[in-house]
Parts: sequence; C-alpha cells; structure tokens
Amino acid sequence: MFRMPAEWDPHERTWMAWPGPNTTFSDPGELADSREAWAAVARAVRRFEPVTMVVGPGQADSAAALLGPAVDLVEHELDDAWMRDIGPTFVTDDASGELAAVDWVFNGWGAQEWASWEHDAKIAARVADRASVPVHSSRLVNEGGGLHVDGEGTVLLTETVQLGPERNPGWTREQVEAEVHAKLGTTKAIWLPRGLTGDYPPHGFGTLGHVDIVAAFAAPGVVLVHSQPDPAHPDHELCKEIAALLRTQTDAKGRTLEVIEVRAPLGLKDEEGNWVDHSYINHYLCNGGVVLCAFDDPRDEEAAALFRGLFPDREVVLVDARTIFAGGGGVHCITQQQPAARGPLGHPRPIG
Repeated sequence: MFRMPAEWDPHERTWMAWPGPNTTFSDPGELADSREAWAAVARAVRRFEPVTMVVGPGQADSAAALLGPAVDLVEHELDDAWMRDIGPTFVTDDASGELAAVDWVFNGWGAQEWASWEHDAKIAARVADRASVPVHSSRLVNEGGGLHVDGEGTVLLTETVQLGPERNPGWTREQVEAEVHAKLGTTKAIWLPRGLTGDYPPHGFGTLGHVDIVAAFAAPGVVLVHSQPDPAHPDHELCKEIAALLRTQTDAKGRTLEVIEVRAPLGLKDEEGNWVDHSYINHYLCNGGVVLCAFDDPRDEEAAALFRGLFPDREVVLVDARTIFAGGGGVHCITQQQPAARGPLGHPRPIG
C-alpha cells in the first residue's frame, strides 16, 4: 500500500519552481526580490540535500547565476512558483519501497481571478517523469499545502480548501476523506474549520485556507499550531479556537494530540497597513536541517530555539521569508520533498 511519509523521513531531494513574470510577480523589482528569496531558500536546503529547480524556458542562465552550480535545473513551462501546490505529492509503497507521485487536480487555488494554471496543472506529471516514478492521478482538486501528515495514518485538512465550492463542489466530507486516504494511505482526517485571515480575499494572493501555515506535525502525536497572542490581530481568537480543537483530537493510532503553540512574530501589518499572516509553522524539514521562516523580528530567535528543542539532531537555518509571504506563501509553500526510495526490507535504496 502506498502512503505519504512524514516530512522528517529521509529525502532523496527537494523540488522547487523558479519565479517568472506573472500576476504574482508583475513588477520587475518584485520579481527580482522574489528570485533572491527563492534562491536563498534553495541554497539553504542544498546544504542538506539535493535540490532541483524547475525554471521556465530561457531562464536557466539567470537562475543559475543566483542559485549557483550545486542546484540542478530543468526547464518546463510555468505559471507560478509554488512547488508545494503545483508539484506532486510523493508516496511510497511499504512492501516494495517504490515511489509514486500523486497528481491532484490543480485549478489555481480555487480558480481565483488573479491566478493562471495552464502550465502549472501539468507540473506534477512533469516532475514525476523527471523523477522516473509512476503517477497516481486523483479527481480531487487539492494542493500539497492543503494537507499535512504524520506518516502514521493521520492527515490535517481544512474545510475551506478541500470542501470549498471553489475546488470541489458537490463533494461530501466522506468523499473527500475517502479520496485523500486512498491516495495518501491515511486513515484519520482532522479538519480545521479555516485558515488564517491573510489567506483569504481581499488580502492578496491567498490559498483560501491552507493548513501548512496554521498547523504541522512535528512528530507522531505532536502538532505545532500558529498562535497570535495580540488581541488586535484578527487571527487572535481563531488561533485559540484551532489550538483548543486540536487538543480534543486523537490521531490514527489513538493518541491524544500534544499541541505546541508557536507564537507569531510581533509585526502585525505590512508597509501598506494590511494584516500579515507571518507564521513560523511554514517551515521545511530536510535531511539534517530545518529551514525556518524569519521576519527580522524579535520572535525569530524564540522560534529558532523552540525548533532546536524539537529537532535536536537537525540544524536550524533561518531564511528571511518576508518577500515570499508578500507573494502569498512561505518556505514550505515553495518546496516539495521527494522521499528517499526504500528497499523491500526498509533499507535505503542506492541512488544512481
């Protein structure tokens, strides 16, 4: 049976997508800043494992100048640069150790008016082909940022994403769960009611509630949740409700969840006066490392210390994520892990 491994399991590599001129990065200055930000994340991840960057046709030379020779480049047409969402969700077969790639239907985060997805809807299959793994196609409109698993049967979902009419009109909760479980090898879904305020119109390039900015497993039975201590912020009460909800939940193994609240940065608004949803939850675990969002904020080091305690065998690397968040996501949103292939007895399969 195929299942999605936890993010802390060994990776063969990380996949990313290079920002190109589009609605998200329409200003040349914003595009240049975004490329610097994406490159900083890629270089941080590359310290721990191989990275492959998908770049648009004709953009390889300029990308290589920022990324350096250690990052592999492949060319495919792209609409946007959020590999977590447009790329495949990799799964492994416990019996054979083989890899496969789940290809969800992608429709521009619920067919939002600013989005285009003609090319991005095909990227999951393109990446699977490059990785030489079979594709498991799904009828469900979904994105990788809209789920998080513990590797032991539990998946976190959000009602406004998988059950939203913008993505899956007519699907029942039971139908969504059945499809998710069939593709990910999970057996227990825990539903959050919604995502953070900044992830919905009219706040910019939101996803309508992705879970990976709100909650994430840190270990089996342990879940991190975004906390907004400032009562002036619209996420203050929502975060308390989500943390309380998670404390009532059990995972697929029957364990009551241990909930660890991670305080948001002190900064509440951007330069235009809009509420921000800056979150340390949107981190990325790679082989021996944690790439953690930073915001030039006093709470950056507090979050780093918390993650060092959670992952004592990993190096925590802070990367400025303010530009990425301005585009609608964070470090986790622009990365996608390819698990290490395993032999039939569970041992790592030689690569190459």
